[in-house]
Amino acid sequence: MAAEDIQPDKRHAADQHVSVDHVRSHGSSDNEKKTSEEYDPYAAYEQKEEKNTLWGHVKEPGGAIQIVIAAMLALAIGLPVAFTVDNVPDAAPTILNIPGRMWLRALTAVVMPLIVTAMILAMQRLKEMTGGGNKLAKWTVGYYVVTTIIAIVHSTILVSLVWRPMYTVAGDDSLAIDEDDQDTFDERSDNDVTTILVNIFDSFIPGNIFAALAENQLLAVLVTAVVVGGLLEPGSSIIKAVVEVERLITKVIIFLIKLAPIGVFFLILSNIIKLDPESIGKNLGILIGSSLVSMFIHLFIVLPLIYFAFVRQNPFTYWMKNSPAWITAWGTASSAATLPVTMRCVRARGWPETVIKFTVPLGCLVNMDGTAIYFPAVVVFMAQTQGITLNAGEYVIVVLLATLSSIATTPIPSSSLVLTVIICQSVGVPVTGMYAVVIAIDWFIDRFRTALNVSSDLFAVGVITKITGISDADGVAYEATVEERHAASVQGAAGVRQDSKV
Repeated sequence: MAAEDIQPDKRHAADQHVSVDHVRSHGSSDNEKKTSEEYDPYAAYEQKEEKNTLWGHVKEPGGAIQIVIAAMLALAIGLPVAFTVDNVPDAAPTILNIPGRMWLRALTAVVMPLIVTAMILAMQRLKEMTGGGNKLAKWTVGYYVVTTIIAIVHSTILVSLVWRPMYTVAGDDSLAIDEDDQDTFDERSDNDVTTILVNIFDSFIPGNIFAALAENQLLAVLVTAVVVGGLLEPGSSIIKAVVEVERLITKVIIFLIKLAPIGVFFLILSNIIKLDPESIGKNLGILIGSSLVSMFIHLFIVLPLIYFAFVRQNPFTYWMKNSPAWITAWGTASSAATLPVTMRCVRARGWPETVIKFTVPLGCLVNMDGTAIYFPAVVVFMAQTQGITLNAGEYVIVVLLATLSSIATTPIPSSSLVLTVIICQSVGVPVTGMYAVVIAIDWFIDRFRTALNVSSDLFAVGVITKITGISDADGVAYEATVEERHAASVQGAAGVRQDSKV
């Protein structure tokens, strides 16, 4: 019997009666009657109607509106402090960061088991399909690679034609490298182009599975989970154990998401008050502006066009309904930490569980559109501030290396800084003191990169579902808990999910 989630689209209201009759007609035994009562779609719908007011959504723990309010409140408090207080005590942001850091660590702790269970169960469902598994894998990887290349290309074009002429050559004092930063630069300069290729292939295969788990080598763990999921026999005791572990993780995630507004508030506030407006000169302002403009073009033009072309639904409405995911991504600056929230959001939209469990974890690790956009912007910034103009061949090298580097980048905050040095050296751009400025503001731009990466994952689920035509078959659909059904209603739901109707 296919399980039902709360679906935000009321167009399927007519189908709800069929689902209700189907549930009630199978409730012959006491246990089955209890299950029917627990998952009664009428009860979920009535609950939604009771909470359909704005104040009802505001009161819901971990709801989208609460997260938005928390983020806006943090900005409202942090920005005036950053612009009016000359010397913020070092202890202030550190202490303010403690609640957010604790929440982020807890959320990160469930990412690894979530990836393992999701990929194992996804592979089990792919094995049951006739040709559908290969189609899903092919289109998922293809989508991520194509969107990444598009992001890099339009970012490179804009940077070279629009933003590059605006830069001015920095003075010798700005280009000079402080002694404190010299060791860091030397360490990162020891790498070369081949390092990117070696890191990419090494990241797929773990030398030690347990070491990969302990060191959070997410991509290696994902590949291992794919292999294990493909080898296990359906219905085996290990599969049953994986299902139970997934249910346990789901309960933990539900609790942590209720705490999301608190975590997001303190993470944003502790970082915003460290912002130094005086350090943002013309060149740095152009770097920030060029990066954000390219990201907004990709987020509000490129991805929505792709989504609408395949899904034929309003992409902006869809994006706003999934706001808890990209707001959490902005607050945490970590795609990995946001993964549980992302999966909850797309489930609430009613997409097939098979697509969700394969596409979202994979996208969390390899789909780095925001990072890909940022690489060309930083390289041109480093070059132009030294009076160096890149030629067409060097721009091609930047595009190729940025594509590979975005895949090699781990889904943790500011992990792209090392790869930026490698790309600069590959096109003959020396690393100067301006790189220290890039490091200083990377925490800020990293939040927008992460929000874009997560948004791309959200759009990917709908596009890939429509391209592949995959739907959850009867009997294998995702079985939502009572808490998840309630949480889904908070995220804007109004009906009952029908797996094949999105």
